[in-house]
Amino acid sequence: MDPVTLKSWRKAERERLIAAREALAPPVLDAWRRRIDAALERSFPGLAHCRLAFCWPIRGEYDARHLARTLRSRGALTALPVVVAPRQPLVFREWHPGVTLAKGALDIPYPVDSAEVVPDAVLLPMNGWDMQGYRLGYGAGFFDRTLASLARRPVTIGISYELARLDTIYPQPWDIPMDYVVTERGVYRRDGEALAYLGEPEMGESSTLASPVCYADEDYFGQTRKSR
Repeated sequence: MDPVTLKSWRKAERERLIAAREALAPPVLDAWRRRIDAALERSFPGLAHCRLAFCWPIRGEYDARHLARTLRSRGALTALPVVVAPRQPLVFREWHPGVTLAKGALDIPYPVDSAEVVPDAVLLPMNGWDMQGYRLGYGAGFFDRTLASLARRPVTIGISYELARLDTIYPQPWDIPMDYVVTERGVYRRDGEALAYLGEPEMGESSTLASPVCYADEDYFGQTRKSR
């Protein structure tokens, strides 16, 4: 597929898949979110002791904030991506409720002045995905560029729904496949050139132990509860 045709195809597929996701009823999305949370907790116990980057959810994406709160209570340090300049790698800054947020591209919040973090693992939302582990994002290439720039690549866990599975995204040389994909169905691991469905394995990727942190008075969405 030539570059112009591929760009047009990816744009059309992205719009189609986002529309399908946004058409889902909130109870369905919440049920799938809970199933994904459970699969991540059970299959990747190391996430509770690592520097974990995740993305603020938009447009019906999986909402990792619930899981992030749980993991912080167990010792994880969580971070959000920050766009520093067009066509440049992202940086990650620590985030927990109480850290100041500003609105960035696509109105996505990002931490303003917290410490930069080099993540051990990244939970990465996917508009679409294929059985080679490649991700259809929003077209700017930020995450591929970022992963390629890091001296030590974090474990990448793509998060999506089964309805977003494609035969292929027609990956290009710069596209980086996910190490794992997790959907409401369960866990896939990239073995060789393709994903293998694992269901709900007992053990997952172990991660570097991070300094314990705990924010007992937080809610899910970055607001601090008033003292009682």
